[in-house]
Parts: sequence; C-alpha cells; structure tokens
Amino acid sequence: MGFKACIAGLICLSGGTIAYAAPTAYIPLGSGNAVIAVDAANGKIIKRYDGVENPHGLVATPDGEYLIAGSLKETRVPEGAPADTPNSKLYVFHPEHGHVMAEIPVSGWTHHQAITPDGKYVLSTHPTRGGISVVDFVGNTVFKTIKTGPAPNYTLVTKDGKHAYVSNSGNGTISEIDLGSWTVARSLEAGPSPEHLAFSPDEKTLYVANDRAGTVSVVSVKEGKVKTTYTIGKRLHGLDIGDDGKTLFVSSRSDDKLVALDTETGKRRVLMLSPEPYHLDKIPGTGKVYVSSSKAPKIWVVDQNTLTVTGTIQLPAGEGHQIAVIK
Repeated sequence: MGFKACIAGLICLSGGTIAYAAPTAYIPLGSGNAVIAVDAANGKIIKRYDGVENPHGLVATPDGEYLIAGSLKETRVPEGAPADTPNSKLYVFHPEHGHVMAEIPVSGWTHHQAITPDGKYVLSTHPTRGGISVVDFVGNTVFKTIKTGPAPNYTLVTKDGKHAYVSNSGNGTISEIDLGSWTVARSLEAGPSPEHLAFSPDEKTLYVANDRAGTVSVVSVKEGKVKTTYTIGKRLHGLDIGDDGKTLFVSSRSDDKLVALDTETGKRRVLMLSPEPYHLDKIPGTGKVYVSSSKAPKIWVVDQNTLTVTGTIQLPAGEGHQIAVIK
C-alpha cells in the first residue's frame, strides 16, 4: 500500500494516497430505549445498543473508547429518604463491544451531558435537582454535586478544561463553574428561558437558545452580558456552530424551520422542515448537520453550505437527542 501502517482516523489507499475516514455519529433514541451508530459517510445505521432506558444526553470520551448516556427515567424516591437519594442512572458502554458495561447511580433524571477534555469527569444536568452531578468516570461514582440554579439544561466545557458553563432555564442565567475548585465562580446573563448552548470557535462568545422566547442571545463570556439578541421563531431547541466557525444553525419546532444565521453579518437563510425540527448537531469535517424531529422517528441530513436536505435517516423508534461524534 506504500505505507507500513495507517494513522488513526485515516484510510490508506493504493498508490500511497490517504483519505480521511468519515466519523461515526452516535444518537440516543429517547423513548426508543436504545442508542444507534450511524456511518456519517452514507447515513446508514451500522449498530444498535440496547439496555438503556430513555437515553437523552450522550457524550464520548475524548479517545473514543467509551460512550456515556444519561436517562430521562427516574424511579420514585421513598418517603422520608434523603433528597439526594439516587433514582436514575448513567449508562457506560463500549462502542466496539456493543453492550452496557456499567451503570452509575445519580440523583434525578439527566437532561444533557458534557465531559472534561481529559476524559476524567462527566457533567450531567439534573433539572429537577437544580444543579449538576460530576461523575468520576474512572471510579464510576458521583464525585461532586453543584447547585447552579433552577432547571439547569445544558453544559459546555472549555477546551482547556478550566471552566464549564451551565444554562439555568428557570432564572435566565448561565453558571460559570471553576473546574479546579468545582465551585460556581460567577453568574452570566443568558436571556429568558436559556437551554441549548454553543461556543464560538475562540470560546469568547456563548450562543444561547431561549426556548419560550424564541430568541438567540449572544453572550460575551468575559463581560457576562448579552450583547446581541436575534429573534428566530417559536420554541427554539437545537443550535450549533457550523464548520466555517461563523454560521449558527438553530431549529424552531413550532415554525417547522431550520435557520442558518451568519453571526458576522446577521443575515439568515431558512429551510422548512416538518414536523418539528428538534435536536441538531454538526458532524465535524463533513459539511453536514443532523437535525432530528420531535414528532417523527427520523433525522434530516442537511448540507451546511447549500442548506438543503441531502438525505434522511429513518430511526427504528423514538426520537434523536444529543449526538456524540467519534472520528
């Protein structure tokens, strides 16, 4: 082949050429009680992982070795039991082995998740408990719980692993967490009903989807203030920054549309999608955005540049939620 070995993430071809391998997208199916793996090159489902109850949040370890899924399911806490009694769980499974390898008890159902760049800690938002859990992934135990605010929804961790940002949909704030001391360092403005978050490439700006208000807030991380507000549509949900680092993709469930907002000029393009475009994630390096529907078991594959649907992934059941991508 011209090469004695191939570099991880690459495919060696005859003649000594190298092509990048397409990443794999792992999608939790919520009420479908499973996680699926999709080959991003062709949109085909290549694996299914059962044994998880109502998975919603999903993250991959930085080395791609493991996936951790949070659950929307919780059991009733016995009367008189401590408020922090575990009544839900995280599921750890190995993408290659194909089965759940561990279950980690947590208190309160999990909405979304994030993981530190070193792969040591998984942060899960627990809306009914007013904070996040920090799981020591090596020890398979809850290392810390941190109160952030009412109805925490989404978490982002900085690339240097020093800070995390948690949206509190119940009081219009974002909590900045110092990951050295595991304490809330300050509170940032977010706009009303903040849910999903996305960073600008330099992490100096936070983009915030305000669900009920139908707006996206542009928040200066340094100042902790909302600098600009864009009105998008009713019942906003997913958002992500495209591969170009400047196009923000936002879904509006009630208006059945996906909006591509140029964050440099404010110009926007609109793609109508029905029914109810929901979670969305770019698939890095592919030029694609995956957009799920909250009302139908499918995912639209959207070209970031042309803002056209180039394919549809039919889900076996349920609805697509927080996608994890392994290259």
